[in-house]
Amino acid sequence: MAEIDKGLPNVRQQIKVPSQDQMTEVATELQESMPSPENTEIRENEDGTVDINFEPGVVAPEQGENHYSNLADLLPDSVLDPLGSELYANYTDYKESRREWERSYSQGLDLLGFQFEQRTRPFQGASGATHPVLAEAVTQFQAQAYKELLPASGPVRTQVIGKSTREKQDQSVRVKNFMNYQLMDVMKEYEPEFDQMLFYLPLAGSTFKKVYYDDLMERAVSKFVTADDLVVPYSATSLEDAEAICHVIKMSGNDLRKQQVAGFYRDIELGTPYAEETELKKKERELEGTRANGQQKNNPIFTLIECHVNLDLEGFEDRGEDGVPTGIKIPYIVTIDNGTRKILSIRRNFRVDDPKKEKIQYFVHFKFLPGLGFYGFGLIHMIGGLTRAATSALRQLIDAGTLSNLPSGFKQRGIRVRDDAQSLQTGEWRDVDAPGGSLRDAFMNLPYKEPSATLLQLMGICVDAGQRFASIADMQVGDGNQQAAVGTTVALLERGSRVMSAIHKRLYASMKNEFVLLSDVFSTYLPPVYPYDVVGGEREIKQTDFDDKIDILPVADPNIFSMTQRIATAQTELQLAQSNPQMHNLY
Repeated sequence: MAEIDKGLPNVRQQIKVPSQDQMTEVATELQESMPSPENTEIRENEDGTVDINFEPGVVAPEQGENHYSNLADLLPDSVLDPLGSELYANYTDYKESRREWERSYSQGLDLLGFQFEQRTRPFQGASGATHPVLAEAVTQFQAQAYKELLPASGPVRTQVIGKSTREKQDQSVRVKNFMNYQLMDVMKEYEPEFDQMLFYLPLAGSTFKKVYYDDLMERAVSKFVTADDLVVPYSATSLEDAEAICHVIKMSGNDLRKQQVAGFYRDIELGTPYAEETELKKKERELEGTRANGQQKNNPIFTLIECHVNLDLEGFEDRGEDGVPTGIKIPYIVTIDNGTRKILSIRRNFRVDDPKKEKIQYFVHFKFLPGLGFYGFGLIHMIGGLTRAATSALRQLIDAGTLSNLPSGFKQRGIRVRDDAQSLQTGEWRDVDAPGGSLRDAFMNLPYKEPSATLLQLMGICVDAGQRFASIADMQVGDGNQQAAVGTTVALLERGSRVMSAIHKRLYASMKNEFVLLSDVFSTYLPPVYPYDVVGGEREIKQTDFDDKIDILPVADPNIFSMTQRIATAQTELQLAQSNPQMHNLY
């Protein structure tokens, strides 16, 4: 063939053909970079095609899953089993680190006096009564907080952020009406669980709310979580900076099967559920008056551990712009079965459009009093000692009265009392055989004294101190001097209720965080326009209404913690107006 020495049209650069040595070198490099047959997985499909996976241990994230898919379905057991064992070991370590807290809380529950103690010491039938100072403080707080924080019209109010416009005001009203409608009408569990949470809070010092979208109910929920069912590392100081959050979930076998069929959990065999009962759960069950009958055969109860952790998951690593793994751990939610340690689900815990991959918050921490670490302090920790002292004094007073009213003593040998097996009845005279001598000389009573007035006074001091700390000895408005100076009543009331006021503000802040999480759920799962029916008409909410233009707040006023304070404030305002009628419109 003749050589063509003319230049090709429209080609400015000369074409260089590689030499034979260069081609051989490139072919060698390609052959060395190809995976070996031992590391290649070949699977034949039903339609006759063949899938070749050169790296069986690595799953391409873009194939067969979306951002919120269950990644456990895509990972082999060689990755899942060690991960499940590691997470369970971490959970047991976290739980062991707070054993002293659980023991203190469990022993403090006895101070409620829900169970009458049958005592045999110092004598058979000794008093087992418990002074109700702790139970009274808990009940008073629960009743007052429940009334203030959850009014009948709903707990949510809104305010406009930035310059107020007609459009923002309408948006604010829509958000307020919809959230109150959801909390009070749609979320039937919210009100009773909030009521129960306010009873747990002053006892344990910490309770939690979990806000999420429930796939079975197909709506948002805000579930009450006890401190016993939420475990964090001992080094954690808050939910936001905790490296791991472990939520213990009790789920019936039927509900678990529903989640497996729906694809939320892996469809694997879990066998017989592992029946585990902590010391704290056992104590709560005893106080409630129930007993464990073992697992139900028709619908057993499974214990799941939902771990909110940061992982460098094989096959789903965090990668930089160059596609190389960075080694940074990113948030995941891993659910394991407590009995088998098997992983049921692994899901990403960050948003699709979040380049920083920050974890999504699901939990809200409610604290009674700030503690020295992660968990708050409750009345058990603060006035538990006073309650024990008051209980001890009360029992001694009752026992002293019992021994004084029913004395015992010594009798002379040889004295015979007829029907001595039966106790003496009121007005009864029983025959006694006294062999010589005076009957009075044959018996000697033990020197039991009447209940001590000093002990009674000491008990009163303990009770007053506990009530004063718990702010349950509030001064009523009518107890004050009606001729007192303006503002005196309010000042006295606020001084006597500083503790309650501070607790009320903590609950206010936690409820605000809860409503923010709820608004995030609504903005994610609501359709663009959601119409709903209410009494007297129809309303609608837009998905775009839940943005940063509207601030969602509790309707409760953090500065007002009781109706007594409202009445006292109103009386003060009336006195001010009456003292200067020319400056105030009394009508």
